[in-house]
Amino acid sequence: MQNKITKLFNIQYPIVQGGMIWVSGWRLASAVSNAGGLGLIGAGSMYPEVLREHIQKCKKATDKPFGVNVPMLYPDIEKIMDIVVEEGVKIVFTSAGNPKTWTSFLKEKGITVVHVVSSVKFALKAEAAGVDAVVCEGFEAGGHNGREETTTFTLIPMVKEQVKIPVIAAGGIGSGRGMLAAMVLGADGVQIGSRFAATVESSAHDNFKKTIVEVKDGGTQLTLKELAPVRLVKNKFFQEVQELYQQNPTIEQLKELLGRARAKRGMFEGNLDDGELEIGQVAGLIHEIKPAKEVLEAIVTEYKQVKKEQLF
Repeated sequence: MQNKITKLFNIQYPIVQGGMIWVSGWRLASAVSNAGGLGLIGAGSMYPEVLREHIQKCKKATDKPFGVNVPMLYPDIEKIMDIVVEEGVKIVFTSAGNPKTWTSFLKEKGITVVHVVSSVKFALKAEAAGVDAVVCEGFEAGGHNGREETTTFTLIPMVKEQVKIPVIAAGGIGSGRGMLAAMVLGADGVQIGSRFAATVESSAHDNFKKTIVEVKDGGTQLTLKELAPVRLVKNKFFQEVQELYQQNPTIEQLKELLGRARAKRGMFEGNLDDGELEIGQVAGLIHEIKPAKEVLEAIVTEYKQVKKEQLF
């Protein structure tokens, strides 16, 4: 399955595991990389020294390429970037910020840079900033989302029409069929988050993993758009947010309700009532918790089978 993305990252399959907060530690990243995809460590929920530890453990667990996802709004961003360079990480995915800020710094160190975008406008800005590829994420995706609410199916061909760099599709993809659909629309590869969140190696709490498997269609919704749009499971905390909206709240009131460490409480500590449970709409297609290697192999097998059947 060699193409632009497999060549860019030197991997077997054009499948990237999303660098999700509280979910994507060294165990998941190394398992996906060992299986032929590109594993990403999610730096967004890690203190700098914790990230260093995860990178070092990942290097011991795989001799294959892996990367780090860095949200650029992170308060210790300078320390994070220094650690990435010091530890010899070769691939960095940046998100939640201006790609101009860090792209040239990383590229000068010989690092491959990919930026996550939610619109054509931001894809063009990322390309102008010199990134090697873009992840185009539709609003089906879990976690923090673009304000445009553009779906993956419409976003991918629109971006592909405008940029020359490789395009990785994300949002709502969790199977071989989904991967094939994205590729037919013009994607060079796919980034998969939610499906890998429900794996044995995911660092998410078992309670959260079980919740992912139980979510049906309509079980998640985008909310808190005034702060930063986020797709959440409709649990007790989500209902409290909706009740507050009935009172036409100020941004301060929304921030007060959200508080601190809400995502950690839900996804990492397993508090299903009061925690923030971030997962994508594709959770409705996830029915069991399996090892990451089996998940990746099933996606590749289905992709090849359906492609053959459809004669693409």
